[in-house]
Amino acid sequence: MTTTEDPTVPPRDAPVPIKAIPQRHPWRWVSAVVLLVLAAMLVNSLLTNPAWDWPTVWQYLFSPQVLRGLWLTVWVTVAAMVIGIVLGVILAVMRLSPNPIVNGVAWIYIWFFRGTPVLVQIIFWVFLGQLYKYISLGIPFGPQFLYFNTTELIPVLVGGLLALGLNEAAYMAEIVRAGISSVDSGQTEAAEALGMTRLKVMRRIVLPQAMRIIVPPTGNETISMLKTTSLLSVAAILELFGTVQLIYGSNYKQIPLLVVASIWYLVFTSVMSVGQYFLEKRFGRGTSPVGRAKQKANLQARREGPS
Repeated sequence: MTTTEDPTVPPRDAPVPIKAIPQRHPWRWVSAVVLLVLAAMLVNSLLTNPAWDWPTVWQYLFSPQVLRGLWLTVWVTVAAMVIGIVLGVILAVMRLSPNPIVNGVAWIYIWFFRGTPVLVQIIFWVFLGQLYKYISLGIPFGPQFLYFNTTELIPVLVGGLLALGLNEAAYMAEIVRAGISSVDSGQTEAAEALGMTRLKVMRRIVLPQAMRIIVPPTGNETISMLKTTSLLSVAAILELFGTVQLIYGSNYKQIPLLVVASIWYLVFTSVMSVGQYFLEKRFGRGTSPVGRAKQKANLQARREGPS
């Protein structure tokens, strides 16, 4: 004799169903309403306050003079970051060197350039000709073979570019050093045991893995460099900020011209942020929890085979 259980009657050992009551979040709605009201007030102020002078903003936003300054800002940003990254990698490797002299030289460089204001460094490089009329090459305390006029060798723009690039190298050195140090030393030892040179180990093993640590702060440094170029205006270099300063110095419309500069800084910062996002995604492949879960699931499926 067999018995069948009524499917409508829950088993005696089954847990009692829980009556879940959704948790209410009234303060979320309150905060959302407050933020919307504040945003509406801000938009209303921007549109109705005549002091913003939006016609002047649109007049100068795409003017050839402003676009030339914008181009110089972008060029200096790229060139300074190239100098900073290349020299920063060299300094990072020097900081990790077991040679105390090499390590000490890199440490002093980083200490000096991080410890002095970048504005002071810009002024120093721009007016280097007042400190040294000529730069010579030769034997110390002996005859000199080559002489260069400092002002001709390092014009104002080159001096500003050197100041930004050399200052950035100090920060990039610490970023790269942190990325290199994050790679397990066992991988370096294994690669050297296979006969790879230290340079090849650094290029083929260490740096590709360190990039996922290096890229995010490097992106932030690039965005910061874009805005730091505005300091070149103290040396009468007509990048974006220097250009709008020159314009509002003649028409006395400071607010709309500063809005023009801010709009362009925001545009290029947004573009750089998007590029940084894709670079982080590119170098971070296979390291996120989702990526590891997918790899584990695929491996398990291959082991089990077709059902």
